[in-house]
Amino acid sequence: MVQDNEIKAQVSPFAIREGEIKTFDGKDGYVSMNQIVHKINIGHITDIHFAILELVNEFEFITSRQLYQLLEWKGIDAKSQDKLNNKLEQLVKSKILTRYYFTSEEGKGIYRIYCLEKMGKYLLTSKEIECKWQPSDNTKTVPMIKKRLAGNQTIIAYLRKVKAFDSYVVKPGINAKIAGKIFRATGGSVKLTKNKKSIEFLFEVIRKEEDWQRKLVDRMRLYKDFYENFVIGDSGFQTMPQLIIVCEDDKHTAETFKEIVKNGVEINQIKLYFTTDLRQNSDTLENTLIEFKLDPETNKYKIQNVELKLLGM
Repeated sequence: MVQDNEIKAQVSPFAIREGEIKTFDGKDGYVSMNQIVHKINIGHITDIHFAILELVNEFEFITSRQLYQLLEWKGIDAKSQDKLNNKLEQLVKSKILTRYYFTSEEGKGIYRIYCLEKMGKYLLTSKEIECKWQPSDNTKTVPMIKKRLAGNQTIIAYLRKVKAFDSYVVKPGINAKIAGKIFRATGGSVKLTKNKKSIEFLFEVIRKEEDWQRKLVDRMRLYKDFYENFVIGDSGFQTMPQLIIVCEDDKHTAETFKEIVKNGVEINQIKLYFTTDLRQNSDTLENTLIEFKLDPETNKYKIQNVELKLLGM
């Protein structure tokens, strides 16, 4: 598998492309549960297939590369990316998982996205593993899926590259009290612990989808509500979490910050940090965060790198 620091991409694979659509790449037809049980009995579907299923269930949408990295982190030997892809092909053919790719005017996407099928839910619930999947989940839009994939990549970067990494939550619920709404951080959250002290990072992924500026402002209003009314224990946080906005690229980061300031949805209780998809490919995450600081002389904001030793190995 190509290592993160060997990836030479100039544009994030999880950035929005004009006219992009989700294309089905799964299996048509009918597969019975008896056929699947037979495959389990003769050893064609094994524990590693179930480990894959659990991860797909947890992350909802995921690439084979992300699956390989998570299995490796869990100490499960998938042998190689090719062997993992073969196992994924078996699960797709058995209609336990299904698969999609993205197409646009630029052509086919370079990766496939995996998600659950009905048979996958049956297998998980038979093992008493909670599975809230329903068929309508697979109809989610391209921007929603790409937010999830970018969030996955961020979580995986932290669990693989940050020594202080403690745990993660894929879809943490955040309570905006005044609005009376519980919403989910699109990029998930991670908990970091060092010397018995912990801090939690919330990741909000922003994509340049249609009407993204309005959606960003609506989202920031919910976060502003949460932070302005925060007390210990809110949404399960013992301390106020650090919000990090994950953008498509550096230009998009500046555009995002401009929209936040223009619409008066800054959050006074915290410093607002930003990062981008491709920054997660760095060997260390110590220098992957940035913030915008107001220069008192020019009265203009400047980008400043944030060096956090806590994010090192």
